[in-house]
Amino acid sequence: MIPCTIKNIVKVAVVERHKRTGNICVGFVGVFGLKKGAVASSVAHDSHNIIVIGVDDTDMAVAVNALADVGGGIVAVQDGETMGLLELPIAGLMADEMSEIVCGKIERLQRAWKTLGCALDSPFMSLSLLALPVLPELRITGKGLVDVKEFKFISLFV
Repeated sequence: MIPCTIKNIVKVAVVERHKRTGNICVGFVGVFGLKKGAVASSVAHDSHNIIVIGVDDTDMAVAVNALADVGGGIVAVQDGETMGLLELPIAGLMADEMSEIVCGKIERLQRAWKTLGCALDSPFMSLSLLALPVLPELRITGKGLVDVKEFKFISLFV
């Protein structure tokens, strides 16, 4: 069996964070090139639930819990350790620190993406758009995997 990271496929999950429903929806995504670790963000259009991608389930859980602890943001984790964290405590979307501090944290996160294997120029935006259910084809939401063209939820498994 060929490991998913060779085929550039990693796990993606959306964790509902507004109404305490407990909804967690899981799928798979390519494009990011992660070879290790996990990255999570509360900037996940339009609902701004937590979206996380990763190679390792434990790192994914650590990333989601880190964002829950700080009220939202963007985080990169490898081997259970935080590599970079931008806290966004205002609705999980905005920082309350000086721009110089925020820029430094973003630079650390960009380096972390590269360390984890991602070569995309704008991985933050690509990650946030995975959960935007008005863009075609497939999107993942807090309620499940959506076929946007057909306007229906679909199963991850056939």
